[in-house]
Amino acid sequence: MDSAVPLLMLAFAGILAGGAFSLYRQRSTAFSIVITGLLAVLAAAGGIFWLLPG
Repeated sequence: MDSAVPLLMLAFAGILAGGAFSLYRQRSTAFSIVITGLLAVLAAAGGIFWLLPG
């Protein structure tokens, strides 16, 4: 289970990044695009930091 968590977090980051791009293409509000993009960055950072030793 320990090795599945970063994979799931990185997959979730990809889904959120795709959602942010989709929101951008649909000319959604800037607030929703920024929030979705920030959540994608946080999920990706969490997945990467989970993989770091220590």
